[in-house]
Amino acid sequence: MHAFDILGDPVRRRLLELMADGEQSAGAMTAVIQAEFGITQSAVSQQLRVLRESGFATVRPEGARRLYAVSAEPMREVDAWIGRFRGFWLPKMEALATEVARGKRQRGGDAGQNRQWRENKPGPR
Repeated sequence: MHAFDILGDPVRRRLLELMADGEQSAGAMTAVIQAEFGITQSAVSQQLRVLRESGFATVRPEGARRLYAVSAEPMREVDAWIGRFRGFWLPKMEALATEVARGKRQRGGDAGQNRQWRENKPGPR
């Protein structure tokens, strides 16, 4: 199965998001997925199996629990593929960052003017 076939499913993407914060138990993830997607425990188990068999997740038994974690290699492959397209949006993002910085500098100058106005404004003395 191609990486984007795996990532194309919203349940699998959400499972990976949960695992991105560190190892997660199958039970804890199942509870979240059931609440968010309204699917059965069996359906969640199937999605976890797909992630495991495709190499996107690893599983480690700990007593009766199964702890899942994201496997980095498939994610690196996805990132490398997407990297070929970063040139389309990177200049726009850099331009946006420049405009945001310019706006912050301008607001900083305005803040000084506003403070000066407040200190010198007419009113009761």
